[in-house]
Amino acid sequence: MTSRGARRGKNGARLPPGPPGLPLLGNLLLLRRSPSDVEAVLRRLVARHGPVVSLRVGSTLLIFIADRRLAHAALVGSGAALADRPAVARALLGESDNTISRSSYGPVWRLLRRNLVAETLHPSRVRLFAPARAWVRRELAETLGREAEEARERARAPPPVMEVFRHAMFCLLVLMCFGERLDEPAHAWLMFAFWPALTRILLRGRLQKGLDTRRRQKELFVPLIEARRERKKQLSSQGGGGAAAPEKETTFEHSYVDTLLDIRLPDEGNRALTDDEMANLCSGFLTAGTDTTSTALQWIMAELVKNPAIQEKLYSEIKATCGDEQEEVGEEDTHRMPYLKAVVLEGLRRHPPAHFLLAHKAAEDIEVGGYLIPKGATVDFTVAEMGRDEREWDRPMEFVPERFLKGGDG
Repeated sequence: MTSRGARRGKNGARLPPGPPGLPLLGNLLLLRRSPSDVEAVLRRLVARHGPVVSLRVGSTLLIFIADRRLAHAALVGSGAALADRPAVARALLGESDNTISRSSYGPVWRLLRRNLVAETLHPSRVRLFAPARAWVRRELAETLGREAEEARERARAPPPVMEVFRHAMFCLLVLMCFGERLDEPAHAWLMFAFWPALTRILLRGRLQKGLDTRRRQKELFVPLIEARRERKKQLSSQGGGGAAAPEKETTFEHSYVDTLLDIRLPDEGNRALTDDEMANLCSGFLTAGTDTTSTALQWIMAELVKNPAIQEKLYSEIKATCGDEQEEVGEEDTHRMPYLKAVVLEGLRRHPPAHFLLAHKAAEDIEVGGYLIPKGATVDFTVAEMGRDEREWDRPMEFVPERFLKGGDG
């Protein structure tokens, strides 16, 4: 067996340092703990070895980067070399490669990503969903008010706001994805089928649960996809080409599924996406926005409660922007609220919804921070640790939105 530091790059760069491991197993025992424990292990390794460390799990080399400048060098300076993804999830769940988060870097991934960005997330498309966002905001405000009133009447603590935020975001993303405002029973079934995917379904022996969850998702998603396909056919036969007015006020003219129905894969005989592939893409669409956004909102609200001076400053900005007569903050109002933006950015710094990024795979040997990242290595970035770095942030553990105002260090 060769030592872990024996391999060098063209410029003499060595593999990143890390703890010694067991034969065959490597450092697997270090990673069989809860995610918070793994973070603590990585924090100790970074303190001992520096901002780039490595672990081995069997034959797989895992490299973690905990410095924002090195992360920029890796993701931007060597972006193409790190654009691929490990195949672990594909191998375990038996899913198609044709998803944005798991596709190998190449023409299919670029096509799927371009479709999502240009046809659903582009500002011109985002504006189409303004009525949906207004509806969700009203529902959220009414639900929070109702829950608070019931708690006062019954002299009990109100329920955690996380569930309310999560439900609101899920409703919005379901509407954007499938173009349909579903009734409450349908939402309940979707959430039941979908929710385990928002947890770490591959940890602690949950592979079968993950497979069952995927199967339930597809059973519910495919009829919704088929409904948009039939609607598209009807509009086309009427000469509307997708531009006709919706037949129900709960149906929206544009949806993410509509764009997926139009995709053709040129490297695979110009075929359309299968229903399973579209269901997986829809699952990724919902996963990416539901728990991350609701987690960020929960932490920001907690910080506002904890820091009444910040809450008062934000409230003063809202009143100064909207006036006393306006009952609701409009989306156009938020563009004139720099302190609101600073509060959001500070919330994301102090409490990032995901403490790690989706893992990347090196497509070729590269050098980062003087260390070799060999071809085939899995690379991840400790986002939470970057936000706590005392070398980069003044008082990093404090919630200080002013750092993101003009003249701050944000």
